[in-house]
Amino acid sequence: MTETFRQAMQALRANRLRSALTLVGMAIGVFSVIASVTAVEVLDGTLMAELSALGTQTITFERIGDGEWTEEKAKRPQMTYAHAVALRERVPLAAQVSPAVWGGQREVRTVDASTDPNVRLLGGDSGYAQINGWEIDKGRFLTEADVRSARRVVVLGSTVAERLFGDLEPLGSKVRVDGQPFDVVGVLEEKSGGLNMGDTNNRVVIPITRAIQTFGLHDNDVWIDVRAPNAEMFAAVQDQATGAMRAIRRLNPEVENDFDIFSGAEAADGLKTFTDALATGGAGIGLIALLAAGVGVMNIMLVSVTERTREIGVRKSLGATRKDIMLQFLVEAVVLCQIGGIVGIAMGVLGGNIVAALMTSAPAFPWGWAATAVIGVTVVALMFGVYPATKAAKLHPIEALRYE
Repeated sequence: MTETFRQAMQALRANRLRSALTLVGMAIGVFSVIASVTAVEVLDGTLMAELSALGTQTITFERIGDGEWTEEKAKRPQMTYAHAVALRERVPLAAQVSPAVWGGQREVRTVDASTDPNVRLLGGDSGYAQINGWEIDKGRFLTEADVRSARRVVVLGSTVAERLFGDLEPLGSKVRVDGQPFDVVGVLEEKSGGLNMGDTNNRVVIPITRAIQTFGLHDNDVWIDVRAPNAEMFAAVQDQATGAMRAIRRLNPEVENDFDIFSGAEAADGLKTFTDALATGGAGIGLIALLAAGVGVMNIMLVSVTERTREIGVRKSLGATRKDIMLQFLVEAVVLCQIGGIVGIAMGVLGGNIVAALMTSAPAFPWGWAATAVIGVTVVALMFGVYPATKAAKLHPIEALRYE
């Protein structure tokens, strides 16, 4: 077997161009599989990490849930801060009730520096950071007193703080959000990824009461996060909060909800199903490319048999058996495909993790799919290498020696 492997490697080195073409075809097939599943794994990890911050015991009430807009839902009454205040009073089972509202994209500036007018403004309360898994890097987050008094204080995202202050201390400084003055009381810890696929650090947070007073709700709706004390009480809290919200919005018993309910657990299940389907679809497309590469392997191996007919005749006249000839060509096919597979895996992981770099997320390595790819290229090599190897093994030594 060692001698067969040595002869196979010598044959591959003697035909570098043909070997390289076969290797490239196989590498492209494997790359398409690994790159797609690596990118999906990175995406899945980022989304699940984001959702885990919400936990399995958080319920969110919105007038219209994300991706669920219809003309009928657009007619629903606006969700307001008053609804959140009333809900907090009517849901004693909840550990926390936290309202928030997006205030659009704004410019933030100091005397010496400014951002682009794309900083996302969020109006929140004291519980928003905890309920969404945000950490503070410097200073503090909003307090109940800030919200109650509608203070002009702001917490900066890490990107905004870096852009405005660089290495300087931002705490206690004054900034203007679309011309409105605010005192910086905190800086959020840098956060990777995000459900919106953008820079989750390019935001500022002010008290929700100040956001509504200064910038208005307009067409924006307040959304309300309700957190249960533990997973066991989730269902009871959801029932109590849903009933309270119906009462606050004065819905009769026979009328359907005029608001949407969203939970982290439901989103996690839905996203897992989606990303699994995405990975399977991407891998399926890659496997088609792998089969196409296998056809290329067969063609090149057939050319190799034709070009090496006299060599086969010489080997057979010196005592090589059909098994020896067949094994040599199979080993050549397997070695070529394995090298192409390894190159494809390396390229695929690198390509897929470019997504991680763009999303500032942790890199991923799809061990299961990589192992599948190694096995897959071996199967492809054997499937498409058997016929050329069999053809070579069946050559008659005398006819092979006469071949020109």
